[in-house]
Amino acid sequence: MTSSNDTAVLRVAGRPVGRYVTRPELPARLSPRPYLHPVTTLAGTAVTELTPADHAHHLGVGVAVPDVEGFNFWGGRTYVRDQGPTELDNHGSQRHVAFQLRDPDGFVEELRWVAPGGELLRERRTVAATELTDQAWALDLTFSLTNVTKDPLSIGSPATNGRPGAAYGGFFWRARKESCAPEVFSAGAEGEEQVHGRPADWLALRGGTWTLVFAGATEQTRRDPWFVRTEEYPGVGSSLAYGERLPLPPGETVVRRVVTVVADGRLDRDAAAALVRKAVSP
Repeated sequence: MTSSNDTAVLRVAGRPVGRYVTRPELPARLSPRPYLHPVTTLAGTAVTELTPADHAHHLGVGVAVPDVEGFNFWGGRTYVRDQGPTELDNHGSQRHVAFQLRDPDGFVEELRWVAPGGELLRERRTVAATELTDQAWALDLTFSLTNVTKDPLSIGSPATNGRPGAAYGGFFWRARKESCAPEVFSAGAEGEEQVHGRPADWLALRGGTWTLVFAGATEQTRRDPWFVRTEEYPGVGSSLAYGERLPLPPGETVVRRVVTVVADGRLDRDAAAALVRKAVSP
């Protein structure tokens, strides 16, 4: 991994496949946070977007949560019960502290989640890139969020605040927007309506010349339903708070791990499943 003070380049077999920005210069309402963009296939096709016109707060690949005890670490408006999306002065930021480990194929990073009243969470983020075949590689991302306050915290989502179907928050990948919406499928279902809001061991997003396959790599991560959009915009994330708020007592930690296969070409179910098996170690 080559780096400057503010960026680091992730490589697979010597080829750059991702640029990690640690200290982005962004307005407060976008909830500034480190992100990976662009992320590319081994052939060089970009499979992420940054601050797109439809959702300026979508920042490539990263971790974003719309409600940590009422503070917005997702960006944009906040969904308020019985009121709808509302512009509030409640945005937090994720601040890079240090890389605890840095290699050409990954890093371990410490971050502080800071709201207007002070630090709420301390995060340890581990990112690793692994070659799978000459046409596919895997991005392995683990995040651990620890409540560093003396009070109980909880993580919510627009869904837990009254907006059905909008349980986003956690790992999130804003994919490349093309002229046609990407296809989405899991091992047993197909289409946004069938896969959104449901748990699945893996989920594939298939674009014109690329496929992303997302897999929960721990039992707890696999329990989280997926948040999926294809028609409005292409994006896939996890749902830390799907049906109810996720409590986080003082000193406690929540951990999730998502492995994403980044492949050239349009994979079918069998090929997607085979690459996931290769990417996700027991």
